[in-house]
Amino acid sequence: MKQQGSATDPLWYKDAILYELHVRAFADSNNDGIGDFPGLLGKLDYLQDLGVTCLWLLPFFPSPLRDDG
Repeated sequence: MKQQGSATDPLWYKDAILYELHVRAFADSNNDGIGDFPGLLGKLDYLQDLGVTCLWLLPFFPSPLRDDG
């Protein structure tokens, strides 16, 4: 029997709690007004305490808009 929620479980997403976030707006580590990866990393324990098991990061690079954004 596979462990529920295990990283090797191919159906992990069925029980996952996803949290979608925009890195630039989530957490700013250096007070320049723009969220960044160090800010996100500093909040991972907080997100885990909320029960989040999967992060969905919105694009964090300029898009050429060839795919409608």
